[in-house]
Amino acid sequence: MKQYNILFLCTHNSARSVLGEALASTHSSGKFVGYSAGSTPGTQVNPFAREIALELGYDESKLRSKSWDEYGLPDAPKMDFIVTVCDNAAGEVCPFWPGKPSTAHWGFPDPSQVQGTDLEKKAAFNEVKNGLKRRLDILAAMPLEKLDSMSLKEIHTKA
Repeated sequence: MKQYNILFLCTHNSARSVLGEALASTHSSGKFVGYSAGSTPGTQVNPFAREIALELGYDESKLRSKSWDEYGLPDAPKMDFIVTVCDNAAGEVCPFWPGKPSTAHWGFPDPSQVQGTDLEKKAAFNEVKNGLKRRLDILAAMPLEKLDSMSLKEIHTKA
């Protein structure tokens, strides 16, 4: 079975995009290899995102904030899908992606901005995790070899 590379983009690559990477890579379909990056990456992965990624069984050694420039290099993995998960990244001028991958915006509020108790913060991260999982479940059920950007964008309204 072919695996599809999916890159999740956000500004700081510390929360939503990291969750996307972990969810895609651990998806029960086995159809995806997840990656994440940011336009201005932070210095570390948010602790709540890290905890959820580890609960999913994601390899801790892969959890780091990365610049999207890494994925524009000649030796970078070729992406099949690119998904922005924050409104800032969706509006930014993105690098050239070799291979013309399908693109979409699946926007979610930034859970790292939630004020309150750790329980309330974790709940915000779980909402994003569950929303991304629903979209990945829909994506996995589609004929991926025929998917285009319009279909990829429609997943956001179906979930």
